[in-house]
Amino acid sequence: MTTPASPTIARLERERLIRVSGAQARNFLHGQLSQNMDDVTPSQALRAAACTPKGRAYGLLLVARDGDDFVLRCPTEVLDPLLHTLNKYRPLFRGTTMDVEPAAEVYGLLGQAAAQTLMADAGSQLTHWGATLTTPGGLLIRVPDTAEGLQRYEFWRLQPDAAELPAAFKNQLGASAITWAHSEIAAGVATLTPATLESYVPQMLNWQHLQGIHFKKGCYTGQEIIARMHFLGQLKKSLYRLISATPHAPVIAGTPVMGGEESVGEVVNCSPLEDGRLALLAVLRHDRASAPLSLPEQGAALHLQPLPYTVPEQQPDTPSMSAGTDT
Repeated sequence: MTTPASPTIARLERERLIRVSGAQARNFLHGQLSQNMDDVTPSQALRAAACTPKGRAYGLLLVARDGDDFVLRCPTEVLDPLLHTLNKYRPLFRGTTMDVEPAAEVYGLLGQAAAQTLMADAGSQLTHWGATLTTPGGLLIRVPDTAEGLQRYEFWRLQPDAAELPAAFKNQLGASAITWAHSEIAAGVATLTPATLESYVPQMLNWQHLQGIHFKKGCYTGQEIIARMHFLGQLKKSLYRLISATPHAPVIAGTPVMGGEESVGEVVNCSPLEDGRLALLAVLRHDRASAPLSLPEQGAALHLQPLPYTVPEQQPDTPSMSAGTDT
């Protein structure tokens, strides 16, 4: 088998996996994350947010089960703040350990054929977001498709020494982390950076539409603010996908998005395209998202792009509580 012209598997070297173990691991995470830990099973991974008491997210996680343990995926650049904060609560749950898996590897897979290099029946078994299969040496997880319909998966290689990577997998390896970052934007999945830690309530990042908030699970840190925003319909801004009309130098998280002379939001994530244009995720005010948008100081015009999921809050006269997702 020859190496394809366009590799479809990327090694995500900037992602880390955290293993949480012990008899009280479920209770520990249940009290800190926006997800119901009882719904995270060996066959179902789910997203979750870790929030401050004011409801501001300092971690956007994908959570899976490996036997009796929970495994959390987190970007390296925000790993230390996440661990520092969670470790404040962990000693309350005797016997619970939380450790970064030093040898684990994370891969992003673009397309069903890429997933089938690991499991021939991946397409028929991984039919929805979060569906998970245990593979030799790790976990294969279906993650949100792009708005254009490209299926995406993550492979968490938890035990690199347990099994050799299949030759077909190696032949597809070589896609860049930038390509994967672009697919994350096209899937409407935000990533926190040091510049955006504790900047947003999870609903502002559309986390409820990615099955990342369970509104009936009971108390957890930040729950009061998150629930109030949901049930009282107070969400005034949320995550949009945009593309620059012309080539532009990449911008950093926090860069304003302008609606005329006024800032109407800020960039959350940015990924350059091959033609020099920018793919962006930005949190924008609902009442100004239809204005002509641009980057600041005579920057490129920005055009709204579709998301792969519906965001009713972005529609006029739609209360935010009507869009809640109970996982």
